[in-house]
Amino acid sequence: MSFLTLTNIQKSFGPVQVVHGFDMAIEKGEFVSFLGPSGCGKTTVLRMIAGFETPSSGSIVIDGKDQGTLKPNQRNIGMVFQAYALFPNMNVHDNVAFGLKVAGSPKSETDTRVKQMLSLIKLEHLADRFPYQLSGGQQQRVALARALAVKPQVLLLDEPLSALDAKIRVSLREEIRQIQQQLGITTVFVTHDQEEALSISDRIVVMNGGRADQIGTPFEIYNTPATRFVASFVGTLNIIEAKVADPATGAVAIGNQQVSLKEQIAGMKGGDPISLALRPEAGSIADSAKGDTALTGEVVSTSFLGSVIRTKLRIGSDVISFDMFNDPGLTPPTFGDNVTLRFAAKDLLVIRE
Repeated sequence: MSFLTLTNIQKSFGPVQVVHGFDMAIEKGEFVSFLGPSGCGKTTVLRMIAGFETPSSGSIVIDGKDQGTLKPNQRNIGMVFQAYALFPNMNVHDNVAFGLKVAGSPKSETDTRVKQMLSLIKLEHLADRFPYQLSGGQQQRVALARALAVKPQVLLLDEPLSALDAKIRVSLREEIRQIQQQLGITTVFVTHDQEEALSISDRIVVMNGGRADQIGTPFEIYNTPATRFVASFVGTLNIIEAKVADPATGAVAIGNQQVSLKEQIAGMKGGDPISLALRPEAGSIADSAKGDTALTGEVVSTSFLGSVIRTKLRIGSDVISFDMFNDPGLTPPTFGDNVTLRFAAKDLLVIRE
């Protein structure tokens, strides 16, 4: 039986429905990320789990107990907010201890637990400092320690890294994942950053318009997107508009070139439009590149991105990007060059929706 279960969750604000029939079963100790653009409903679902919003219909069950009649302070939930929400008049020790004091924990037990939490986030030496004396990353670690101090059943994180600079974000997300695995706590993480979600999640829920477009592992979400939205939102992706040439053999026409798909396109007929997806890293223009499929096009731009060089090819009416590693010994193609992009046919995916 799943540890955290959301069944047919609906949420409306007045006449506007913002969450539609959301279903999710999360296992004990699992790290699940809700990923999507602003306004997709991910934070609303998180707030309903916490009890800050009430579902218009549906149920939320944690460890077999229905949470519907429970107020936020009656749910064993730890919450970390985007804006830290530390008490400015309390030092680090007292901020972490706050939830324990409210729960009536004896002082000796509270002090022991606070020391454990500060050791966990490696900030024991800052116990006497106030929030204004800490960096943004340190403040967020204190907020995490405060949420974990009360030993919650579920940890909720609402875009906790979005206010930090890029280098601190990467470091802190790895720290959050390490702590989560160490404690084995069931965690729901809300983010609009696909790299965050892909790098630390056991599973990802890609949300779009208040619905879960796809639920799967990072590998599944990235490599086999279920919808056009998921394909375009997660990672960089080429969307190629083609036409069916021969449905029996899987042949499609991209401009005046023809390739064969590995996927079945039964039910389609010759001349039908079809949308295909190809990741930039799937192709190579090296003569030695392996692949059973090739497309030839003209280079329209080359962008230096540090470790990667991204080149765009015009093939028929489509412009297709592909990536190559930055190798000082190789000269990248330049504008106007005609090159052949080689890739495996299995990497050319059919976008169904």
